[in-house]
Amino acid sequence: MYSDTFSKNIFMILPGFEAQRIDNFLHNKLKGVPRSMIYRILRTGVVRINKKRIKPWYKLQIGDEIYVPLIRTMRSKDANISHKTALVTALKNSIIYEDEYILGLNKPSGIAVHGGSGLQYGVIEALRSLRPVTEFLELVHRLDRDTSGVLLLAKKRSSLRMLHEQLRENSMEKNYLALVQGRWPIHVQIVDVPLLKTIQFNHHSMVRVHQDGKPSQTLFQIKENYAHIATLVQASLITGRMHQIRAHALHIGHPIILDNRYGNSDLSKHFKGIGLQRIFLHAATLSFIHPHTKQITLLSAPLDKQLNNCLKSLRFSTTPIK
Repeated sequence: MYSDTFSKNIFMILPGFEAQRIDNFLHNKLKGVPRSMIYRILRTGVVRINKKRIKPWYKLQIGDEIYVPLIRTMRSKDANISHKTALVTALKNSIIYEDEYILGLNKPSGIAVHGGSGLQYGVIEALRSLRPVTEFLELVHRLDRDTSGVLLLAKKRSSLRMLHEQLRENSMEKNYLALVQGRWPIHVQIVDVPLLKTIQFNHHSMVRVHQDGKPSQTLFQIKENYAHIATLVQASLITGRMHQIRAHALHIGHPIILDNRYGNSDLSKHFKGIGLQRIFLHAATLSFIHPHTKQITLLSAPLDKQLNNCLKSLRFSTTPIK
């Protein structure tokens, strides 16, 4: 069962909505329209601002009048409604902090932060459904689909600008918990090697250590050893490159357990046998300056049941992996 949705929109940019890119603005306003379709109508020039064609990266100004023509989208009613309802319920129970300026979430593993690549709904789409009267709701940063933990969203344009400035200045403190293969060397407390983005894993992006890459630094602290099987480490980001912790752990020779891109598949059978079904990487804490109170704010996300059970099993295990 499919239904067609048609919409014709004219938007006027008011104070508070300026300086954002037109593609992001339309993605927020045109509910249910895939991001790929938004890019397509921008590239073809059918979206007009002040009766003129614009580029997808055009930044809005106060007083801009945006004309968007008829848009036709196709939706599978039953499947989409069922998936969206389950996702909204899961995220409703995962909110760890909220006020009128920001929202903090303990994102479950397996949920993408936004729709795309075959996914109708992600975190941002589900939360917008959960908060229909909230005029503005945008991701401050991202987490990989299989990574769990603290995810921060802004509920005001001004909050997003302030938080993005902290990201650019590397003044946010992000701490992750990762279970890595083997015994992490005590002397390795910082990994400082450049990372270069490439396309190679099933046409997906990866990074690798390369002299032409961007400067990347991660602090590592041992939290718990499990014989010679694995080590629980805290990884603190100094820079925020894509897959930085995963690539740096691999570089040291201790990849993250069940990392399907940078890990060691030989260990998968053992850890799946004790109930671990996904990468052991969790965004444990996020510290930042609150955009309104200007006070240091710390958001913490506890490990989920699967990760906790994995650690309990390791604590009672005395048989090393051969």
